[in-house]
Amino acid sequence: MSVAPSTGKPSTGYRGRPLGRILIKMGKVNRRQVHEGLAIQKSKRGPLGQILIDLGYIQDADLQLALAAQIGMEPVDLDNIDVEAETIKLVPNQMANTYRIVPVNFDAATKTLEVAMSSPDNFQATDDLRKLLDMNIRPMIATEDQISAALSRYYPEGGGQSINDLLDEIGDNNDLSKFEGRGESIDLEELKELVDSNPVKQLLNLVLLQAIRDHASDVHFEPFEEDYKMRYRIDGVLYEMRPPPRFLAMAIASRIKVMANLDIAERRLPQDGRISLTVGSLPVDLRVAVLPTMFGESVVLRILDRSNVNLDLDKLGLRDDDMKVFQQLIERPNGIVINTGPTGSGKTTTLYAALNTLNDPKIKILTAEDPVEYDIDGIIQCQVNPAQGMTFARALRSFLRQDPDVILVGEVRDAETAQIAVQASLTGHLVFTTLHTNDAPSAVARLLDIGVEPFLITATIEAVIAQRLARRVCSHCRTEFQPREEQLMELQLRLADVEGRKFYYGAGCDYCNGTGYRGRVGLYEIMVFDDELRELVMQGASTSVLMETACRKGMRTLRESGLLALFDGITTIEEIVKETMLTD
Repeated sequence: MSVAPSTGKPSTGYRGRPLGRILIKMGKVNRRQVHEGLAIQKSKRGPLGQILIDLGYIQDADLQLALAAQIGMEPVDLDNIDVEAETIKLVPNQMANTYRIVPVNFDAATKTLEVAMSSPDNFQATDDLRKLLDMNIRPMIATEDQISAALSRYYPEGGGQSINDLLDEIGDNNDLSKFEGRGESIDLEELKELVDSNPVKQLLNLVLLQAIRDHASDVHFEPFEEDYKMRYRIDGVLYEMRPPPRFLAMAIASRIKVMANLDIAERRLPQDGRISLTVGSLPVDLRVAVLPTMFGESVVLRILDRSNVNLDLDKLGLRDDDMKVFQQLIERPNGIVINTGPTGSGKTTTLYAALNTLNDPKIKILTAEDPVEYDIDGIIQCQVNPAQGMTFARALRSFLRQDPDVILVGEVRDAETAQIAVQASLTGHLVFTTLHTNDAPSAVARLLDIGVEPFLITATIEAVIAQRLARRVCSHCRTEFQPREEQLMELQLRLADVEGRKFYYGAGCDYCNGTGYRGRVGLYEIMVFDDELRELVMQGASTSVLMETACRKGMRTLRESGLLALFDGITTIEEIVKETMLTD
């Protein structure tokens, strides 16, 4: 068996040399062909490599190899080497296939892993592997065909190590199990030994990659007195995974801290950080929150997968009439549009979609957020940091000197922020913001409670949009059923009310991980302010009077939006009861 040798520095001698000369040295072209290409380049411009491809002298794979050699990456022939099994084990199946890389050789003395990839400019994969594996990564270049063949050979489909397999292996690992029962008595040197162990790294990497693949929004690592829980939040619901051994609690928390550049020795204070990855060529941000508890550090990773958020208004779930109203609202020249609902109800996504629709070189848009969840090209976004004095109010006050057209204030939390938002609206700006209330009419009482005068509310508020997110029935296992009378009673309906209508639930399948749900749909309640509503606010009318008046004027409540989604077969009775029962 031939084993890939560790070659140290690139031995090709091609670094920095002209592309044509490299291709000649590699035997891909001759001098005459290069001179022909250079002559065409001189008259028509364009990259020499592409010209040689167009002439039929080289293939794209030849160009990739030459470009890699030019920047110092060493070519490797994966077809003619056998990689040691111990080296293959360093990179889990899912990671190798996600990043399209093949480990070639590992130098334990320098903690350097040589990996083959097919693209010389895949720097992000190199950076991610360095964070995930905690090793020095030396990229090498191979053709895409060789990468595919090697992945099939070393990482057969379905042959990857699962989280359960790895947990079994960790339980039998004597080097790790010696820490069982030690609790917080592990010193820093022992902790570093734990953090550097391959099983701990592999477990965390598998958990992260599976969470991203399953479109989880959060991953929770929670220490308790007797056990250690690991949970994913998918479509707003927490699912418990098989728990890792209790003695791994400190190791996992510390490994996450290392990846997020946090203080591994600090265990008494909360810490916040961030990990940036690119998974399958798509950017993913992980927001890290570490909280000391009675039994260790609780860690929550918020997964901000930009590929998993759709900032298209058409995808939010707004019905045609609501969509028309919403578009009219976001095109107004000034005023305040408030989006309200509990945490996790999709307020940020809705407002981002509005900003994305308005995003145009002719319009200046500024946002103050805590945190900035998704960056949108063309929009100036500011991170609020109260600890450093960067509050919503301070950011908003500064915004008014930046000549904006549209402003987003992540949340109105106090009277000062509310007053400046009102001032911004009165001086000709369109302001978007959020509040935490159960329904649209309650936003008025909340603003009054904060300290906003009624006449300022009536002068500036254009509309309040309340929303919820209901889980969608999985399209792959959607099954029709006849609801029982007691189920309908929860929705204040009778059998006669739903005669002729069809109801569905998800039976559970691989596509939805057996949950019966996949994705979520927005439920909306839009209260547009008109003269009558403004007069009621000035008179100090109650929330119930505002609700009754808005409904009389055509406002669809959250419950009514939920029923329409239910009758359309999009969601289930249980979801509508859960998401709208508090709004009546």
